[in-house]
Amino acid sequence: MKKIYAYTGLLIVLTVVMQACAKRQPPQELLSLTDPQLKIRSYQTRVFDYSDQNLVLRGVVASLQDLGFIVERANASLGLVTAGKFATNGNGIVELTVTVRLKGTQQTEVRLNAIFNTKPVDDPKVYQNFFTVLERTLFIAKG
Repeated sequence: MKKIYAYTGLLIVLTVVMQACAKRQPPQELLSLTDPQLKIRSYQTRVFDYSDQNLVLRGVVASLQDLGFIVERANASLGLVTAGKFATNGNGIVELTVTVRLKGTQQTEVRLNAIFNTKPVDDPKVYQNFFTVLERTLFIAKG
């Protein structure tokens, strides 16, 4: 009787080990864009009529600081800025990633990605507020 329990236990352990070693396939939709993602992307992206990427990048940094964010990294060659701050209600952290890239010869595209407590922000007003501040900053910088 002890042998039956031992073999059964061994069989269960081997089954679990084999399951753990099995190659798991990621879901096919993992890297495909959905309609909600495309909608959020339209909120996140704005094109400005500036041909100087560094001017826009400096404007992004200044805007983030005006909004109370702490700029963690700024890489001019990649056109990338990351920043964060504690939420005003004290219940979380807001993390931002901003990419700045030339679009043609006369325009610069800015894309803001906002995350609140590890969840993407999908409220268009959040993005509109940032881009309004950025527009004002760029107007002053250009003036």
